[in-house]
Amino acid sequence: MKNYPRGSKELKQVFAQFSVAQTIDWFKLQGVILKTEPDGRMFPVTDSSQTIINCFLNLCKKHNIHIELSCEVFAIQKKENVFHIKSNKGLIEADAIICASGGHPKSEAYNWLANLGHTIDKPIPSLFTLNLPNENIKKELQGVSVLNAQLKIEGKKIDYTGPLLITHWGLSGPAVLKLSAFAAYTFFELAYTSNIHINWVPDHHSASILEELKIQREQKRKALPHSQALFHLPKRLWEFLCIKSDINSDKPWAELTNKQLQRLSENLCKSVYKMEGKTTFKEEFVTCGGINLKEVDFKTMQSKLVPGFFFCGEVLNIDGITGGFNFQNAWSTAWVCGMNC
Repeated sequence: MKNYPRGSKELKQVFAQFSVAQTIDWFKLQGVILKTEPDGRMFPVTDSSQTIINCFLNLCKKHNIHIELSCEVFAIQKKENVFHIKSNKGLIEADAIICASGGHPKSEAYNWLANLGHTIDKPIPSLFTLNLPNENIKKELQGVSVLNAQLKIEGKKIDYTGPLLITHWGLSGPAVLKLSAFAAYTFFELAYTSNIHINWVPDHHSASILEELKIQREQKRKALPHSQALFHLPKRLWEFLCIKSDINSDKPWAELTNKQLQRLSENLCKSVYKMEGKTTFKEEFVTCGGINLKEVDFKTMQSKLVPGFFFCGEVLNIDGITGGFNFQNAWSTAWVCGMNC
């Protein structure tokens, strides 16, 4: 539940009915074995999404479930407990409907649901990387990764700590993607322009870092600071931060002033980079927004406004971080729909 910036409270009722463990067991029954990555993300052991697709298609075939392709829904009306679905393939009637239409970046895509009386929370992007077009860190350190760094939006209380990757456009990696998810509305309000503070050594305090730098100056007087990275940082990043702190590569520790050590300490604890724009992660698009959660009964996933109409997946204002969490929302809410419609 902690992996869902929006919907974690509501999903508690859902996961109590169909949990992660039950999902794993269900897929195992279908012959699909899942694996867990060290960071908790889950994938099929084949590392292919086609494995999951084939699983569902085979079940549809087994149970004679028909999938009507290229069928666009224009409007839905309910008359005398029967739903009338207007589509490009004519009128379809149904006793109950499960809406699993997914998220969409444009509000207009939800108009047919809004016409049923539902409130649509504005859809905005989640899970994106941070662009730093005017910062030379992306040019100098492209491809460098840090196992543990803390990112913070200037002036906001939101931060996230985890693996960080420097790319040719800016910042990526799990820490960035998770920050983008939990701070999606904040980034939107800032028009994706803000100073980003990075603490490259979140396990240390600024005072202890400065003290360690002074010890290095005392004990390694003739050694060059550039020659050996401290705090388990990648050498290229360490050299970059030294240069950023006005420490020349030919200057030994003994010649460094307190001012230079102070500057290096600050750059280690709070490097500041200007974010200007975002990039969608691997062309995936996860949205915040969708059906307002107060209008859905999460014990049954039925609409509180339209009896017989159910919701599951990302059409709801629920989104998770990368690694299978959005799928788990889909699996569990769909299971509850199936049990109650």
